[in-house]
Amino acid sequence: MNELRERKNQIREKFKDFRKAMDPALKSAYDSKICHRFMSLASYRFADALLLYAPLTGEIDIMPIAQDALKRGKTVAFPRCNPNEHTMTYYIVSSLDQLKEGSYGIREPDPSLPVYDPLKRKGENSVCFVPALAFDRLGYRIGYGKGYYDRYLSGFGGARMGVGYSACVVEQLPRGRYDTAVDFLVTEKGVITINAN
Repeated sequence: MNELRERKNQIREKFKDFRKAMDPALKSAYDSKICHRFMSLASYRFADALLLYAPLTGEIDIMPIAQDALKRGKTVAFPRCNPNEHTMTYYIVSSLDQLKEGSYGIREPDPSLPVYDPLKRKGENSVCFVPALAFDRLGYRIGYGKGYYDRYLSGFGGARMGVGYSACVVEQLPRGRYDTAVDFLVTEKGVITINAN
């Protein structure tokens, strides 16, 4: 287990360094391409609900997707971390102004907003966006190591959409028994459909 953690930490540091070194203008252009690629998909057109994330510095900025989805009247939700349990709860927002800085410096929704409960929304087309430092071609990811997304995705029945830069996609990453794969991966170069084992 310690060997797996060490391998993951080495990969984590490598891709953190890649992000830090990325030219801001290139990052902005890639982020825009990723957003446009997703918004051209049927997965977006037919989605009833989007579970998004508010990007940290270096993460892909998907806020244009949130703005467009709100204009189209789709349900838009963002996660709020429960640090004691390492879990997340998604809350439905009607405006991006409802996000305020919370755990880990992440912009989060207020807990007074309506909870997005996937169990009460069965039959709805929902897409959950999953950030990561790196992905592999089987859909597995290396995040920040806290397990929030793996815990949430284990009980999520909608489409799991990874977003990453093509330079951060490798053939295969080390993974543990609780790691959860995404179904699709969008990069600035295109969309990869995953068939995870």
